Amino acid sequence: QVQLVESGGGLVQTGGSLRLSCATSGRTFRGFTAAWFRQAPGKEREFVAAISRNYGTTFYADSVKGRFTIFRDDAKTTGYLQMNSLKPEDTAVYYCAARDGLASTRDNDYNYWGRGTQVTISS
Repeated sequence: QVQLVESGGGLVQTGGSLRLSCATSGRTFRGFTAAWFRQAPGKEREFVAAISRNYGTTFYADSVKGRFTIFRDDAKTTGYLQMNSLKPEDTAVYYCAARDGLASTRDNDYNYWGRGTQVTISS
């Protein structure tokens, strides 16, 4: 059983940065595909970024490409989402997710989920 715990959310101004962390227990982060999704009030959950198992190939939603970076620290069994140049439309609850298969942008493909961390960007 994989448990995921997010941290690092908060309130920042437009243009600011945040780094979200996703800690896992039981398995090294390298052993599965991990992703970040987000859900804003009144909207469906959407894909943000993913990093594939083993080789660590990364994938991004167009809306965050060039601003967000997903990466992992295998030694610490932790994954990260570095978010720069934040905009008010980035405001959402951010979820860490993981799966044993290949990277996917569909939330239904992910077996393991954290409880989420709130990110709020003020204008």
